[in-house]
Amino acid sequence: MWYVLIGIPGLEDLHTWISIPICSMYIVAVVGNIFLIFLIVTESSLHEPMYFFLSMLAFADVLLSTTTAPKMLAIFWSHSMNISFASCVSQMFFIHFIFVAESAILLAMAFDRYVAICYPLRYTTILTSSVIGKIGIAAVVRSFIICFPFIFLVYRLTYCGRNIIAHSYCEHMGIARLACDSINVNIIYGLTVALLSTGLDVVFIIMSYTMILLTVFQIPSWAARCKAFNTCGSHICVILMFYAPAFFSFFAHRFGGKTIPHHIHILVANLYVVVPPMLNPIIYGVKTKQIQDRVILLFSSISTCC
Repeated sequence: MWYVLIGIPGLEDLHTWISIPICSMYIVAVVGNIFLIFLIVTESSLHEPMYFFLSMLAFADVLLSTTTAPKMLAIFWSHSMNISFASCVSQMFFIHFIFVAESAILLAMAFDRYVAICYPLRYTTILTSSVIGKIGIAAVVRSFIICFPFIFLVYRLTYCGRNIIAHSYCEHMGIARLACDSINVNIIYGLTVALLSTGLDVVFIIMSYTMILLTVFQIPSWAARCKAFNTCGSHICVILMFYAPAFFSFFAHRFGGKTIPHHIHILVANLYVVVPPMLNPIIYGVKTKQIQDRVILLFSSISTCC
């Protein structure tokens, strides 16, 4: 069985123009995140918990944008809209899997900042290399356990010939809504996953930053307070960029069918898979002095060699 991804419904005439910024952002996202990973791996001064978590986030960003953007661009440029059912389900699984894993990584980064600011003397003893590795494995395993049932949930449904998906990539509810059967189980499971995995991640992140703020406001020195806020600023920006459009797409897709134009849903969903991955390395590069210093040193070395 083959499906047809129509791109952004209602904006078909603008597909070529929309593809230009999406392609540019995708290239910047891949190059920027791979460069960030390379920098963290090769520079021993960046071998700290915060940067190890950042490298995990960068790797997840590369996977997320690469899972979606090439097919989107194929639709926009060459009208290559057909996709097999198996390929569509595979894309669906990896999109949800990477999203849940990224959410766990952002929670781990919030925990890292909590330990660094609230328990600075115990930072290196709490977040050892072994603990960081276990956190990374736990994020992957949790994401797999949560998202693997989506495959069975869409395969169990009976499909009656409808094969047009009004989207640029495959996601769980987009596939389920093509079925003739009741999709109540799919809806309930999707909502449960959103609330008990990503929703709990957000709650724990808020709790972490609440405790961080309480600790920071007890610091008598304004300079020390500013330094503490600065170390958290880039992470807060990344969190907002990750969760805001994700929750907008999630709730608009389920509850805002008549109030929000459908092409707005899809446009936001398309931008979501390229904009945060593009901006994450830029934000950390601008707001993190250690990364700035290593980038300057690296390019200085390259220019000297040339």
